[in-house]
Amino acid sequence: MVSYLAAPNRLRRIVVISDFQDGKSEAGDLQSVRQFREQWLAGQRGSIPHAPHLRQAVEVVGGYLERLPLAAVRGGLVDCAEIWTHWRGEKPPLDQPSTSQFLTRRAFRMNGSAAPHASNDMLGHLSAFGPPSILCVWGLGVSEDVLLACQDSFKIYNSIDAPALRVPFEVSRHFDLILTGSEWQSQIVRLRHPTIPTAIMPIGPEFASELTFKPLGLPKTHDVIYVAAAQPYKRHDILFEALNKLPRSLRTICVCGYGEMIDILRRQADELRINVDFIDPPGVPFEEVNRLMNQARIGVVCGVDDGAPAILTEYMLAGIPVLANSKLRCGLQYITPRTGLMAPAENFHEGIRDMLARHETFAPREVVLANWTWPHTIRKLKRIISRS
Repeated sequence: MVSYLAAPNRLRRIVVISDFQDGKSEAGDLQSVRQFREQWLAGQRGSIPHAPHLRQAVEVVGGYLERLPLAAVRGGLVDCAEIWTHWRGEKPPLDQPSTSQFLTRRAFRMNGSAAPHASNDMLGHLSAFGPPSILCVWGLGVSEDVLLACQDSFKIYNSIDAPALRVPFEVSRHFDLILTGSEWQSQIVRLRHPTIPTAIMPIGPEFASELTFKPLGLPKTHDVIYVAAAQPYKRHDILFEALNKLPRSLRTICVCGYGEMIDILRRQADELRINVDFIDPPGVPFEEVNRLMNQARIGVVCGVDDGAPAILTEYMLAGIPVLANSKLRCGLQYITPRTGLMAPAENFHEGIRDMLARHETFAPREVVLANWTWPHTIRKLKRIISRS
């Protein structure tokens, strides 16, 4: 893998495969790998891999999926970066828009709905252009044949969520590095794969962007902000029960980028008669999320079975401290005396009251800049790869 990364005449490419799916399931004949390969070579399925000019102009911005690959380009680990997602229908869109001109997004037709996801389309692309230097697979993963087609790649896996491994053994055995969010996850990985290296390096909070999230010096219009999907595991109920024990004058805003529970959350807040504003799915752009965080005094993370959510350090970079559920399974390493507090669900209201009383005494952005922004983490990743 290292020789492949160092090859002077070869385009060094990082590909991140998310388990995100889009499109509608449509009936139709599935084409062969060879047919897809011919389409890719003919330019019918999108642009060929290419390196951007002026690498030093790359800004590491955007969401958790985008920041690692952009950091790899800016840090000189690779020449170009791509994010691959899955498409349910017969005709995936061509190269999709991205938050950065230095990042190519591609959607690949899925063979079926079962995870880990199989895709002749993806195999056709790999056959046409070869494997990337670094292959990152997140979440529910890809089928084993994709990893076999990338034998020469340095292959990285991260579950994203609380389970340490969300792929079967025949898939996970092919990785060269498995990223985790906590030591207990690393222990589980080692039990299954004693010889595969692990690193506690959750991609969301560790590859933080000081450009995307930053202080704006705005007036504080809300006391509490919770940026989290409208899904059960984010445990909005813990926040609502805490607010129910506090003065009704407390103002809270919940920002939901996706999720199916928004109507339920609104009804719960109304029934409790607590003062909560909502931003419904599909949410708002990162710039607006940053503005909303700047208008709050503290941010909260209420979940338990969550995989070191990126919002932990995003709040902090916006200049607000964080109250986290003390039972959060991954990510409590980012809660320090200078960045925030932890409290169990039954005492979450006390944590909110305590933090609001002294929210200006914390220094969250300084701590993140010193420890967890992308330059720190990309250096760690380069050292790990160089030792492999």
